[in-house]
Amino acid sequence: MSDLRVLFEGAGLLAVDKPAGMLVIPGRAEGSGPSLREVLEERLKRKVYVVHRLDRDTSGVVVFALEPDKHRTLSMAFEAGKVRKRYLALVEGWVEAPRVVDAALAPARKGRMRVARPGEEGKPSRTRVRPVEVFAAASLVEAEPETGRTHQIRVHLLSEGHPLLVDHQYGRAEPLKAKELGGEGEEEVLARTPLHAARLEWPAMPGVEARVLESPLPADMARTVELLRKAPLSVR
Repeated sequence: MSDLRVLFEGAGLLAVDKPAGMLVIPGRAEGSGPSLREVLEERLKRKVYVVHRLDRDTSGVVVFALEPDKHRTLSMAFEAGKVRKRYLALVEGWVEAPRVVDAALAPARKGRMRVARPGEEGKPSRTRVRPVEVFAAASLVEAEPETGRTHQIRVHLLSEGHPLLVDHQYGRAEPLKAKELGGEGEEEVLARTPLHAARLEWPAMPGVEARVLESPLPADMARTVELLRKAPLSVR
């Protein structure tokens, strides 16, 4: 697995640093490429159990189970909210103070989600948001979802007026170029949703030790931050 960064392997578990643009499980669309599960099963020559998923364009920590009992234990921990997940996201505008977004979500058209309207039944959803760094016209934020709804972080940030800098479903679809980020030239710096699963933490459970897994900011997001820092009015 030379081209996949292994974050942890042992005790019937395997955690890797998922690259952006890769599905966790096989997709239905043509040209989607091999999924992360398929790649791991081919290389390990054994069955790999999916515990949780990330969107295709989201990078970062993904954990798999190599044994059925570990899969069951960890899956139940995710469902019970015992696993803490922290994401880093690059969003439009200034996020200058921590906030909690408590807004139920409902299905929208073409696979999207939206905040439920007053009187409409939606799935309860809650995300903690904290600013990490504020730039001239954007912010790097940490998002900690307390529930696990589809597209939860993206929709909650959008509902607060801070969509991701690039998001083909909920905002800008075109890649960001260097000159738009305070740099020079037509270089495409950011072409996907800048959402990164930076940290995953679970407590000790029967047969599973407590563990904290972390993934550094990937190159495209790090380059975007580097350019944003060079623009005037950045606040660190």
